[in-house]
Amino acid sequence: MKKAVHFGAGNIGRGFVGVILNEAGYELVFSDVAAPLIDALNTEESYTVHEVGADPKDITITNFRGINSAENPDALAEEIATADVVTTAVGPTVLKFVAVNIAQGLQKRAELGTPGKVAVMACENAINATDGLAEEVRKHYAAADEQAIFANTAVDRIVPNQAPGQGLDVTVENYYEWAVETGPFGDDVPAINGATWVADLAPYITRKLFTVNTGHATLAYFGAQAGISKISDALANDEIRAKVEATLAETKDLIVRTFGFEPEVQQAYIEKILSRFANKDLPDTTDRVGRSPLRKISRNERFIGPAADLAELGRPTDALLATVAALLEFDVAEDPEAVSLQQTLAELKAGESDLDTVTAQLTGLDAEHPLYAGVRTVIAARVA
Repeated sequence: MKKAVHFGAGNIGRGFVGVILNEAGYELVFSDVAAPLIDALNTEESYTVHEVGADPKDITITNFRGINSAENPDALAEEIATADVVTTAVGPTVLKFVAVNIAQGLQKRAELGTPGKVAVMACENAINATDGLAEEVRKHYAAADEQAIFANTAVDRIVPNQAPGQGLDVTVENYYEWAVETGPFGDDVPAINGATWVADLAPYITRKLFTVNTGHATLAYFGAQAGISKISDALANDEIRAKVEATLAETKDLIVRTFGFEPEVQQAYIEKILSRFANKDLPDTTDRVGRSPLRKISRNERFIGPAADLAELGRPTDALLATVAALLEFDVAEDPEAVSLQQTLAELKAGESDLDTVTAQLTGLDAEHPLYAGVRTVIAARVA
């Protein structure tokens, strides 16, 4: 039987990537550092993924086990050494840490003489995340490319925080997309029926990030600003929906100009995305979707990324900058990045830091960039 090692046994790992791999006939080995979660994976014989929406269904997942990567790195290396696929859903900032385990597994693979190369794919909300992972793996094992094929992916499925007491079960929306570039594989593409294999990933991953992720986070920040907790309730607010639509109109402008999508095709994609956000059966919250604002305001992410490209083209960015203003108000005590952001802004307001330093620190923009002045004004207004 084919085997897949997946880093990140959380809701996305079990409710998205794990489902696709399981249904494609792979034995699942989940790697995580959360001991109670790993214990549950090694105790339970199955868990259920509840897809909610217009066509709800339950999917039973079996044939899995877990390894605590902190406690048993050698066992994890043994699993990677004989795996067909290695995937991640840990968050872009954590990839450099799991790279150590992957490197150890690839080195063990070479020692054992395992035939063929293992497919390594980072399933993260970031552009070309696998490239970054591969770079980190090579730092620990220079011959990594002799044992692995690294391929970028674009992933899309809404997986909200789960209700207490569900155990390993996961509730997800009944839509997903996992697009993977075929180039690195040549004629030997892995047998994963649920994946969409594409020759050029750039249009798919950029469109997804600057539509789904930009739109979702925009909805979260304006919803939180209005004191609305549930994502679907925020979209039902006409004023907030108009702001989300305005933001996505700007990213549509960029996507159409950059990749040549027909305007009506991109608009249909936007309408599909908004219908997903409106799913009342999905218990998603503005606090969850808005979390990690420091990452989301960074240079190549969902707001500054498209706004910077538009500014370079001389195109409007007013709606994106308005969303950045709403992001700067995101204040959730349970989110470390939100706490850090508010502390940074408080220090700026108190005169303990410099506006230009903070603007560059938060956004990664150079002072000469055409978007810089607009972002600087937004930050200044927040602390005025």
